[in-house]
Amino acid sequence: MRAAVEELSPQAFCERWPESERDDIVLLDVRDADELDLAALPRALHIPMMEIPQRLSELDPERPVVVMCHTGVRSRHVAGFLVANRFKRVFNLAGGIDAWSIEVDTELPRY
Repeated sequence: MRAAVEELSPQAFCERWPESERDDIVLLDVRDADELDLAALPRALHIPMMEIPQRLSELDPERPVVVMCHTGVRSRHVAGFLVANRFKRVFNLAGGIDAWSIEVDTELPRY
């Protein structure tokens, strides 16, 4: 059975957590390192998708975690994995950094 994960659009993310209130959340970027060179968000924690199982201890299961990737597909899988591993407040950034560059920061390059 697959764990249900709440989807947040970039706009909904910004409304829920204005920049001044993001200290208590983890924005987890699960893209590969070469993708970060193309576009990245400040303050995001980068752990590539394939490293999540080995690096799970770096994440606090009590803090809200918003998982992001390029389009929202890989991050949805990681978010489900986190929920299955007893993380309490996990969200998927729908559309990923591509949607972020359209909805929130048009200066952020698209790839």
